Amino acid sequence: MIMSDDLKVLAFDVFGTVVDWRSSVIAEGEQLGKAKGLQIDWAAFADAWRSIYRPYMDRVGTGKLPWTKLDDLHRQMLEETLSRFGIHSLSEDEKQHFNRVWHRLNAWPDSAPGLQRLKTRFVITTLSNGNISLLTNMAKHAGLPL
Repeated sequence: MIMSDDLKVLAFDVFGTVVDWRSSVIAEGEQLGKAKGLQIDWAAFADAWRSIYRPYMDRVGTGKLPWTKLDDLHRQMLEETLSRFGIHSLSEDEKQHFNRVWHRLNAWPDSAPGLQRLKTRFVITTLSNGNISLLTNMAKHAGLPL
């Protein structure tokens, strides 16, 4: 049994736990849709994009894909999702910007204060497969004390 005095470091999940990936992706999709005149169900788009995360990770795990940085997997997943939704009018710059939405996720309202409170007593760290630049940019954007 671990006693609370023995705990020194707390590691935690990020996507969905500390940040609200779904609302963030929907909001960015809606902005893009307005700019491009796209009539898309952005909630369904966000869910579809995220739903293929596990299959893509499994491809890496089984060797069907080589080790791939999460930003690059997100981009492959984005391309598949854009195709699925019949979106073919985005420029390369627009695709790159939209793909980096994962770097601009908004935190849940209580995340920053809660993490700050935990940080007064423990070392805190993420437990994520997100690459360092993604996690760093996301934390800065969301005002998280990581």
